[in-house]
Amino acid sequence: MSEGSVRSPIHHFRGRSEHALDEKGRLNIATRFREVLRKQYDERLMVTPWRNCLKAYPLPQWEELEMTLRAEGKKQPELINLIRYMIGGVFETSLDKQGRILLPPNLREESKIERDVVVTGMITYFEIWDKATWEAMSKPSFENFQNMEQTLLELGLF
Repeated sequence: MSEGSVRSPIHHFRGRSEHALDEKGRLNIATRFREVLRKQYDERLMVTPWRNCLKAYPLPQWEELEMTLRAEGKKQPELINLIRYMIGGVFETSLDKQGRILLPPNLREESKIERDVVVTGMITYFEIWDKATWEAMSKPSFENFQNMEQTLLELGLF
């Protein structure tokens, strides 16, 4: 970057927060995540099931993922089931005036999301977990930390 030039800020989904779904299955999106959507994208999200959680992508990130899957699917036919799962299961939603999104019953059921959820930033998207599932799966053991530390060392980040 040359002297005097100003780099445009890049806004990412960072951090973790806990929320409770309302009776209609609406999730309040944390202010910092709403700001990322408003500054970097727009208020549309594509929510897709993934193993034990839901992944919420801003529309441009989702479209990029779709094009990558389409291109790779032509080269690797074994990806067709992944494409079918992700693309077929996706739900488009937008923030309402209160900053909430609707999580439809079928997606909540598939991901075993009850009332209490954990939302965690994943840089270009965020994940929505049932709180009990998050707590059971996310506590790293000593061995996990050793593996994570080794990975960071190999990447030159630690």
